[in-house]
Amino acid sequence: MAAATDQGPSGLLVIDKPAGLTSHDVVARVRRLLGTRKVGHAGTLDPMATGVLILGVGRATRLLGHLALHDKAYDATIRLGQTTVTDDADGEVVASAGAVGATDTAIRTAMAALTGDIAQRPSAVSAIKVDGQRSYARVRAGEQVELAARPVTVSRFDLLARRDGQIDGVAVVDLDVTVECSTGTYVRALARDLGEALGTGGHLTALRRTRVGGFDLDMAQSLPERDRAARDAAAQDAAAQDADASPLAVLAMDEAVRSCFPSLDLDEAAADEVGYGRALRGLSLPACLTALYGPDGTFLALYRQVGPDARPEAVFAPH
Repeated sequence: MAAATDQGPSGLLVIDKPAGLTSHDVVARVRRLLGTRKVGHAGTLDPMATGVLILGVGRATRLLGHLALHDKAYDATIRLGQTTVTDDADGEVVASAGAVGATDTAIRTAMAALTGDIAQRPSAVSAIKVDGQRSYARVRAGEQVELAARPVTVSRFDLLARRDGQIDGVAVVDLDVTVECSTGTYVRALARDLGEALGTGGHLTALRRTRVGGFDLDMAQSLPERDRAARDAAAQDAAAQDADASPLAVLAMDEAVRSCFPSLDLDEAAADEVGYGRALRGLSLPACLTALYGPDGTFLALYRQVGPDARPEAVFAPH
C-alpha cells in the first residue's frame, strides 16, 4: 500500500457520526479515505452519541481550536429514576431511586433552573485533564474524581415528550429534550443534575448533536461503511490519492471560513501586510475573530481588534 501523503484538499468536513465510533475513529477513517494524516476534529462526541462532528483537513486543522468556540444544539433522552457511574447509558447503574412523583410541573421547574448562565460541574468521565491525566482515565482506574464547576450557558432546555415505564421493577421516566448551549457544556451533566434536583437520579440514554455553530445536520455527510471505506481507500491508493476519487466532499478552505466567521475583503496593499502577519491600522473589526481575504477571494488570516489595531490571531497566507 502506498504511504499516505499530506497532499490534497484543505477545508472542512461535516460528518454525521454514527453511534459506536469515537471521534478519533472517525478521524482515522477519514485519514485513510483522503490519503492524508492532516485531519483533526473540533468538539469530541462520545461513542454513544451521533450527529454533527466537524473535521478539519489539511491547513484547516489550524482552524479547529477556533471552531470549537461555537454554540451547539442537541436532541437527547434523559432517564429519571436511575443513576450511572458515567452519567450516561454506557456506565453501570449505581443507584435506582425510581421516578415516582416526578410530575411534569416539577420536571419543567427543575429544567428551568438549569437554563441560562449556570455553574456546571462536568461529568467525572470527561476528557478534562486532572494533573496531566484525563479525568475519565482516573475514574476507570477506580479513583473518585470531583471536577470543579465552571460557568456555561444553556440557552434552551425544553421538554419535548415524556414516557413512563419500569425497568426491573423500578419506575423510570424517559424525557426527550432539546438543548442549545455554549461550548464546554455537558449534556450528561444536565441529565445528572436534573435527576439530583428531582431526587430521582438521572442519566443520558441518547444524544444526537444537531448543530455546531452554523453547521447542522442538513450539511452533514454519512461515513462510508467500513468495507466500502476499505475498498475506496485501496482504489484511492491505486490512483495515487486522486482527491476526486474520495467519497467525501470537503468544503473548500475559502468557503468554509466564510461560513464560520465574519469576513472582510482587503486591497492588495493590506493583503500584503497580512501575509507578513503585521498589525493593521484603520480597520474596525467586530468584537470577535474576523476572517480577512485577499482581493482574489483567498482566505489569508484570522484577525482580532485590539485597541486601534487589528492584530493577527492565525495567519494562513503563504508569503
